[in-house]
Amino acid sequence: MCYFGPRPLIEDNSAQSNSTTLTYARIGYKINSKLKLGFNVFNLFDRKASNVDYYYASRLQGEPAEGVNDIHFHPVEPRSFRVTLTANF
Repeated sequence: MCYFGPRPLIEDNSAQSNSTTLTYARIGYKINSKLKLGFNVFNLFDRKASNVDYYYASRLQGEPAEGVNDIHFHPVEPRSFRVTLTANF
């Protein structure tokens, strides 16, 4: 599990990001002394959250020329899976 609490986005702490909690799962199987098989699930519960947050002025069509201060974010990746085979020589 990975938890990131609210974080200040500007120095005076007047804008903060929301907290983010993500859960990961991993299971593995040792086939023999040289081979291992692994299965990972990232973002197990497919949470819609932000990975990185920024606070700055931007302007959309119809907004004032000086822009509007707002929180911009990069979303977390959706649920994904990984299968690995590890061979030791």
